[in-house]
Amino acid sequence: MNDRLQAIRNKMGGLNLQGMIIANPVNIRYLTKIEAEGILLITRKENIFITDGRYMEYVSSIITPFDDIVVDDQKNIGKDEYENFFLFCENVGFEERYLTYSKYKEYIRKFKINNFVEAEEILINLRMIKDDEEIADIKRACEITDECFNMLKEFIHPGLTEKQIARKIQDFYREHAEGEAFDTIVASGENSSKPHAVPTDRTIKPKDIITIDMGCKINGYCSDMTRTIFIGEPTEEQKNIYHFVLENQKKVIDEIRDGANIKSITKSVESDFNTRGETLIHALGHGVGLAIHEDPIIHLKNDSSLKENMVITNEPGIYIPGNFGVRIEDTILVTKKGAMTLTESNKECIII
Repeated sequence: MNDRLQAIRNKMGGLNLQGMIIANPVNIRYLTKIEAEGILLITRKENIFITDGRYMEYVSSIITPFDDIVVDDQKNIGKDEYENFFLFCENVGFEERYLTYSKYKEYIRKFKINNFVEAEEILINLRMIKDDEEIADIKRACEITDECFNMLKEFIHPGLTEKQIARKIQDFYREHAEGEAFDTIVASGENSSKPHAVPTDRTIKPKDIITIDMGCKINGYCSDMTRTIFIGEPTEEQKNIYHFVLENQKKVIDEIRDGANIKSITKSVESDFNTRGETLIHALGHGVGLAIHEDPIIHLKNDSSLKENMVITNEPGIYIPGNFGVRIEDTILVTKKGAMTLTESNKECIII
């Protein structure tokens, strides 16, 4: 049995779970490397992936005897067989963040489940700590993101639109990676005051400020980086805010290490922002992996600690409505001794 399936079984035993239904495609991919429609059943004796005829050949081709996964075509499973999968299972776990209420009711009926238990925390905790293979994929995605940014510094000039810059990024990622990890943000001028701005037909002008939030995927694993750049010399207000955000971003990097308290790190930035009359309007960061936003979320309500081999972002930002915004973000690997910044693009007030 592969290590991840064995790990989830070990965790289930500690929670008195005799079975589990996994329906989230991201969690299925994490546990099995399968990328196909279907559900994964972890029963007392077997790991069973139920799919349909469209995917049987593909799934069978990537499963090895070591994985210890039975692949079944749903059309060949009768009503009685569904009811027997969790026979004698007192408690069966499910993914409460993912499952809809209608699916929840359907699974209880179809599988004759005695007690359906919220158990997604098992998968969340497993996915937060990356193994060597995951870290290698994220590092490569970050390297390609740095390469893309180097290309952009030569490409961007007045006269281009936000959409043209975003398309250039998309094309680069399609050529060098699996594509974008999320919808690229290119926000110029007054649009940069919107943290999740959508690229528009606005034309880049001399003296513009541009915030670019981008990332790509390698083997499903994401990178995430934001840089704020200037077309020509920034104003004194822009420079002051930029350097303030950068100082806080660097301070967070200095505080990241195995065992560091997330709430304390966030509180330190919030305090600096409040002293200046600013507010940290979004989370200071988030986990990164097969999904662009994973646990842990780096904010004041999270009183847990960072752990070695977590991969998180660090992204303080200040946004002045209708005027401009500044955000600086890196993808970071947590180590015992400190932070390893995986996105290495220059961030010392970049002027084009």
